[in-house]
Amino acid sequence: MTQPVTFEVIKRVKNSLGRAGVIHTPHGDIETPAFVVVGTKGTVKSLKPEDMDQYVGNQVALANTYHLFLQPGSEIVEDAGGLHKFMNWDKPTITDSGGFQVFSLGAAFGKGVTKFAKGEVSENPKEKAGINVYSKKLAEDHGKLCVIDEDGVTFTSHIDGSMHRFTAERSIEIQHQIGADIIIAFDECTSPTAEYNYQEEAMERTHRWAKRSILAHKQDYDALKKQGIYGVVQGGRHLDLRKRSAKALSDMEFDGFGIGGSFSKEDLGESLKVVNEILPEDKPRHLLGIGEPEDIMMGVNMGCDTFDCVAPTRIARTGTIYSNIHGKDMRINLLNSKYKTDFSKVDEGCDCYVCKHYTKAYLAHLFRSGEMLGAHLASLHNLYYIVNFTKKLRESILLGEV
Repeated sequence: MTQPVTFEVIKRVKNSLGRAGVIHTPHGDIETPAFVVVGTKGTVKSLKPEDMDQYVGNQVALANTYHLFLQPGSEIVEDAGGLHKFMNWDKPTITDSGGFQVFSLGAAFGKGVTKFAKGEVSENPKEKAGINVYSKKLAEDHGKLCVIDEDGVTFTSHIDGSMHRFTAERSIEIQHQIGADIIIAFDECTSPTAEYNYQEEAMERTHRWAKRSILAHKQDYDALKKQGIYGVVQGGRHLDLRKRSAKALSDMEFDGFGIGGSFSKEDLGESLKVVNEILPEDKPRHLLGIGEPEDIMMGVNMGCDTFDCVAPTRIARTGTIYSNIHGKDMRINLLNSKYKTDFSKVDEGCDCYVCKHYTKAYLAHLFRSGEMLGAHLASLHNLYYIVNFTKKLRESILLGEV
């Protein structure tokens, strides 16, 4: 049987792990390095799929298993003909496993913990372990707790407080129903502040879930013909665990690999290096949930092929845009008073639709007056900026400039 997802390296960077390649999927090719636009619920907030095609130029979109399971329900997506038809997107798609939502509802809940470590390590042993003990009263209060065990995770919906259960098998079943080109094995994402022993425990559990995910995928022959599956490297900030995880997953029958979990900014480069020196050369590597310009550049140098991040649209909705100022990639806040009368382009060096037709002053006006168009235009600009930033890295590799 022909594999639905394959990868080929087109050119390698000398004295580096960086490479340019192509991921072949049933809905088209992804030229790498590439930025994957996040459409959590089958939509990129404030944008139409046609906007993505016409004004952004992204090759691939990522949707969220956890959120689509809760709304509208994976059965409804399946009945609609799958994610592509449901959202009117005929290009490649990816769904994550729901593992990061386990992290968000559990160890990270209420602490502001993200993909990068911030602040001090908690002295509460349950917080270190990454498990919130289930309490009916607390669940009724905010409905955002989860409990992780060997078999899977039990969680309460953030929408209505109803209780649900994800196992490796259930996550794969849901992703089969959603129908993305690339699905991801169920994994446990830990807090960067979790103790070593728990990081190791969670990593080993992720490996066991990975084997179960592959088996569940193989048992659906129809899905096996149409969807590729990635495994997820875990191990937190510990290089020895990252190496062990990469070796363990390399021996499994995955079509590609995600690099998951949380990092510190200082640890990111070395963590990616030790992992990508081990992962197979002939399979793609996706850095999950991290995609600021400087992170993408480092990731490409360390051998990553694709990236996803919610930051471009999230910050856009608050009036913050990417801009290249004197050769440096920066963020600017349009709510700063100086932009009220700044009639220059949104970004002088950018040739996107927004920068061709609108000024900083106009976008500043939209945000100050609460107009929805502000979020729409800022999202278009930010996505174009980051998508094309990554495309330029690919071009530089092909031209031998790096």
